[in-house]
Amino acid sequence: MVRGQAAHPTKTDSMTAQRIDGNALAKTIREEVAGRTQALKARGVQPRLAIILVGDDPASQVYTKHKVNDSTQTGLEATLETFPATLAEADLLARIRELNDDRSVHGILVQLPLPRHMDSHKVIEAIAPAKDVDGFHVASAGALMVGQPGFWPCTPYGAMKMLDSIGYDLRGKHAVVIGRSNIVGKPMALMLLARDATVTICHSRTRDLKALTLQADVVVAAVGKRDVLTADMVKPGAVVIDVGMNRNDEGKLCGDVAYDSVREVAGWITPVPGGVGPMTRAMLLVNTIEAAERTAA
Repeated sequence: MVRGQAAHPTKTDSMTAQRIDGNALAKTIREEVAGRTQALKARGVQPRLAIILVGDDPASQVYTKHKVNDSTQTGLEATLETFPATLAEADLLARIRELNDDRSVHGILVQLPLPRHMDSHKVIEAIAPAKDVDGFHVASAGALMVGQPGFWPCTPYGAMKMLDSIGYDLRGKHAVVIGRSNIVGKPMALMLLARDATVTICHSRTRDLKALTLQADVVVAAVGKRDVLTADMVKPGAVVIDVGMNRNDEGKLCGDVAYDSVREVAGWITPVPGGVGPMTRAMLLVNTIEAAERTAA
């Protein structure tokens, strides 16, 4: 992790934002998970993650491949079960129940999105909370809200680790979260609130977004819309976390933040790619090893 850096940079005209390198931080976290995995193996416990992919969505295929590779690198055993898009919802639910009952499986992940004939909420709720390593179950959301042990959703969890890596003290700071999804926006706000930040959640109905972001010490952009945050909307020296995953006119991956211009104003910024993305996968490994450790305790 990055240490010895100024937690609250003062902006000057010639200063560009420092990058929070998600790839480097994720590598460190994978190494930590590998050590914890070895400790469990020494006790006769093989941590295991079951990943389910329904359909042939190209992006989902890439994501699940990365998750399997990341798991293998750390010594975790990851199995990928693929099913055709025509799979009946009842059959998927039956398979999840089997995995819930399998004591050798510590984490279960159903890759989203699911085919339209399936109820994603119903499918996620079928996963046993003790194996909900994606952190999407209602029980996980409730645990986060009341500050009890549970599994945090991987993307906002990764964003919090990025803030930790620069030694940023959130106490009393104003954090603005752009986006109110159950997967990122809402849990992100709760995690920031738990660190004593004052949190504002913005969304498509927010009036004068710019007025709010200009007050923010930390901005988290998580709406899936290009250039939702531009340089004139950022307070000098602010920390900008970009959760977005979009494509620009040339087809290249980009985030929600106008990176090139915002980095001339912000104090810290996460890039896309190479920012929150690899951290999301890293925190899945953390949740999985945590699930295995709880079982072995």
